[in-house]
Amino acid sequence: MPSRFRSPYWSQVKTSNLPSFCPGLRVSSLLAIAALVLVTAITPGPNNLVVMRKASRAGLIDALPSVLGVVCGSVALLAVVAAGAGFAFTAWPPLRLLIGIGGAGYLVWLGLGLMCASRGHGHEPKLPSGTWGLFGFQFLNPKAWVMVLTVVASSRPGGPFDAFTRLAPLFIVIPAACLLLWASLGAALSSQLARPAARLWSDRLLGVLLIVSAPLMFV
Repeated sequence: MPSRFRSPYWSQVKTSNLPSFCPGLRVSSLLAIAALVLVTAITPGPNNLVVMRKASRAGLIDALPSVLGVVCGSVALLAVVAAGAGFAFTAWPPLRLLIGIGGAGYLVWLGLGLMCASRGHGHEPKLPSGTWGLFGFQFLNPKAWVMVLTVVASSRPGGPFDAFTRLAPLFIVIPAACLLLWASLGAALSSQLARPAARLWSDRLLGVLLIVSAPLMFV
């Protein structure tokens, strides 16, 4: 467009931040945050393993309440951090370490419960299940805390409501899709895990993965 036909309004439109549905957050920042949430949600972790085990035992439909609990719990954790809980970690850094130690200890306890139960040393392990069980589990999951704290810190500073409304759609769509993939994998393996021996070894493997994932929370 010739310079004599340009107006200040046109210049403002050309340099405005997009997209308009996500005010205050650049496209590059939005994509980076979405990539972080995707990597965290799709890689093996406590949520994925618990949901996959539930689907392998009871089917995909019965695993949906667990998926709902994880998603709702993640959004609730995001709301807590966006409302100001993240400042507590900045003011007192050991708090993050304490939550990591507590969450990692809980994961080790769950893993040992799976391994001991599979060897006949106990009853069915008490894993978090259902909507409310997985909802509360997010507040004990160090991986969820690290993801939420990192994402909120990476977003452009603003009010708590602005931060929550910008990030909540990502915390709903991406984790839900990833959890459904893991649940589908568990449902696909249900026929192979119908035999007691296969189920025993799958529980042992899940227990080992939970224990191994515990120290990774401090990386």
